[in-house]
Amino acid sequence: MFSYIKRKLSESDSGGSANQTDALLARKTEQMSLAGSVDRMGIVIGEDALLQELGYKNASDLQETVYDALRTIRDPEKPATLEDLNVIYEDGISVMPPTKSNVSVVRIEFNPTVPHCSLATLIGLCIRIKVERSLPHNIKLDIFIKKGMHNTEDEINKQINDKERIAAAMENPNLRELVENCIKDEEHMDV
Repeated sequence: MFSYIKRKLSESDSGGSANQTDALLARKTEQMSLAGSVDRMGIVIGEDALLQELGYKNASDLQETVYDALRTIRDPEKPATLEDLNVIYEDGISVMPPTKSNVSVVRIEFNPTVPHCSLATLIGLCIRIKVERSLPHNIKLDIFIKKGMHNTEDEINKQINDKERIAAAMENPNLRELVENCIKDEEHMDV
């Protein structure tokens, strides 16, 4: 990619010195590192353009936004957040390439506290609902238990990524109340 930019800059720089070409290449390289993929006219393209349209500087900005939303989710059993218990962690959130229909994809991995955690499905549901409510735009969420960290991870992963099962779960008033209590912001919690 950089050789292509250098060649294009050399072609457009008729009679300029190698130092000028190198300086232009350095500026283009800096732009690319700040904004992602940039075409030869300096216009942001691809995934970074989509993220910028949504209001993010780059993939890391979206990752931090998602993590900030998740860090306040309360554990259903313990008086602590999922962040406090290391159930969610920054490295477990990845921004993936967008779908063919140009929808951003975020992959969230979480780590239940024990391999037989009976509330792993509820935690996954809380993660999904919190992110969907926290972001003002459409996003595809892929939520998974960290590989090898739960006895029934494949079954739970299937449940928390199935739209029909999620909708049915949120129609259950008792389950909806549990989710709402886990995801409500700390400032709104009864003290």
